[in-house]
Amino acid sequence: MLFFIVAILYAAVGFGGGSSYLAILALTGIAFTQIRATSLLCNIVVVLGNVLLFYRQKVIDWKKIIPLVLFSIPFSFLGGKLRISQNFFFILLGFTLLFAALTMWFSKKHSVKSSPKRNQNKIVNSTFGGFIGFISGMVGIGGGVFLAPLLHLTKWDTPKKIAATASVFILVNSIAGLTGQYANTNFYIDWNLTTILLVVVLIGGQIGSRLSTNFFTPIQLKKATAILIAFVSLRILWKYLV
Repeated sequence: MLFFIVAILYAAVGFGGGSSYLAILALTGIAFTQIRATSLLCNIVVVLGNVLLFYRQKVIDWKKIIPLVLFSIPFSFLGGKLRISQNFFFILLGFTLLFAALTMWFSKKHSVKSSPKRNQNKIVNSTFGGFIGFISGMVGIGGGVFLAPLLHLTKWDTPKKIAATASVFILVNSIAGLTGQYANTNFYIDWNLTTILLVVVLIGGQIGSRLSTNFFTPIQLKKATAILIAFVSLRILWKYLV
């Protein structure tokens, strides 16, 4: 049920929900090697619907997206393939979730009329993409929670195009990260559980991508999610640092 709700809410605003999937799974006692793979698979299923929707609306600017994913894809693969200990994973996850929660809480609604910057530094974009991709691959998210605020802050483009860019970024990095994890000898996944979750998020994602939130604003949804993720992150850090 939690995965279903997360898929609807995140798909409604153009994200996959990887950070929330991780937060939920981190409280279940599932093996950490499985947590990353399950989160990325759910990410792929949810965000694929967003990418197809944005593609049909012709708001995906491939020329501007390519520099972002040029290094993010191989670095996400390397991050996913990297063998890390359980303690390191949960500490990294705790700080990542805390950063995501703070970003969600303090992010503001940007005007649709905000003008994008014309001069885009492709080298800087590639560097940011590579760094975000590497961290995302290690943790098991698509990186949208890092990329979207950065693009808004730098006035990279209009909010709708940023959402479309984040969706593509999440999709390709989730696939690359999952591929890297599959190449790792520690890769393991419980397909009985994961299949159920994939079906649930597929339905939720399809509903969310076509649903305009009538009861809550995107800011309210972000803040509610931020509280949940912050609680989980602090609980993880307390357990593995104290």
